[in-house]
Amino acid sequence: MGGRFPRAGGRAILGTPPRFVKESRLARRKTSRNTGRGRIPAAGNRTRGAGIIRRTPRRDWSGDCERRRGGAPSRGARRRRASRGRPGARPGAAPPWRRHRGRGSRLRARRGGHPREESGSKHKGKDAAKKGGCRPHDKGAGAAPERIGKKVYEKELFRLQLELVKLQEWIRRRQLKVVVLFEGRDAAGKGGVIKRITQHLNPRICRVVALPAPTERETTQWYFQRYVAHLPAAGEMVLFDRSWYNRAGVERVMGFCTDAEYREFMRTCPEFERMLVRSGIVLIKYWFSVSDEEQEKRFIGRIKSPHKRWKLSPMDMESRTRWVEYSRAKDEMFAHCDIKQAPWYVVNADVKLHARLNCIRHLLSLIPYEDLTPEPIDLPERKDAEGYVRPPLSDQTFTPEHYP
Repeated sequence: MGGRFPRAGGRAILGTPPRFVKESRLARRKTSRNTGRGRIPAAGNRTRGAGIIRRTPRRDWSGDCERRRGGAPSRGARRRRASRGRPGARPGAAPPWRRHRGRGSRLRARRGGHPREESGSKHKGKDAAKKGGCRPHDKGAGAAPERIGKKVYEKELFRLQLELVKLQEWIRRRQLKVVVLFEGRDAAGKGGVIKRITQHLNPRICRVVALPAPTERETTQWYFQRYVAHLPAAGEMVLFDRSWYNRAGVERVMGFCTDAEYREFMRTCPEFERMLVRSGIVLIKYWFSVSDEEQEKRFIGRIKSPHKRWKLSPMDMESRTRWVEYSRAKDEMFAHCDIKQAPWYVVNADVKLHARLNCIRHLLSLIPYEDLTPEPIDLPERKDAEGYVRPPLSDQTFTPEHYP
């Protein structure tokens, strides 16, 4: 054999550990008829001596045999060696011919990480999703829009919130008066945007106004009177979670106002807003638009979640049955109140993460500001307590410590 060990079926014959040796009487009888001591073993048999059958176990030891005794590498060893040299192969990854193209592969393809997504570049969709921060989806009828990654969203949100802190300082220093109105459908994401805007701001400078239903006394007042009391002073910014546009929306659709009151509002509102702008108030109006399917999905989520169930009211349930009436009221409101001094800005709110970033970024672009962040402050050292004696702790009432 020229110094090489005999091979059968493309695998090394020798080198199998003794604990994996199996004997077969039937195979011994078949082999003993055609082979003997010193003869070449029959094809398909694993022999080390006459009449002894040694079978290779599932784990291929041919590579160890080839390294220890200088034999030729087996087919399995050549395949593993070729897979190790593949560019981009993970350590211990299965070779391509053993990979199962099943449900996992379909999920990876849907997320943009399928290696056969586009010819000429492996994992091109996955790399693009990492760089651009968006998860690609199929572009077709009824397909979901591309969604920004969670890590990219959090990083960009933190950057925009830092700019809001700079804007807050600019408003305080320049004594500006800013009013931002948030209107839109129920469950459109207005509260989520307001929460992200005010997360790192000073509540004494930036405050939120969310008025309940008017009382019996307030219904007899001038309609704008209850809102005028919450307008900002110099150096303040007020965010209205729903505003005086309730009359053009819910009051009009649900019949809480008469036709004469509604027509008076449509005639008075543009003049009222122009008066605010002339007085030096920066008035910004946002309308959050959400589709019927997305609103239904969010309503169902609120019903299932005990933490969000308080957000639902009988009025919200009634608004589902009057979708078209709300659309007509919104169109008529835009026709009368979308003025040049205070235009409406529509925010596509089908994807909450996108709506938050787009709204905050647009808000920052409407008010020119400069970075007036205060310089770092040196923390003074605490003085020693001279002559101070702390009273005993037993005289104080502490909360129970249920958690360590």
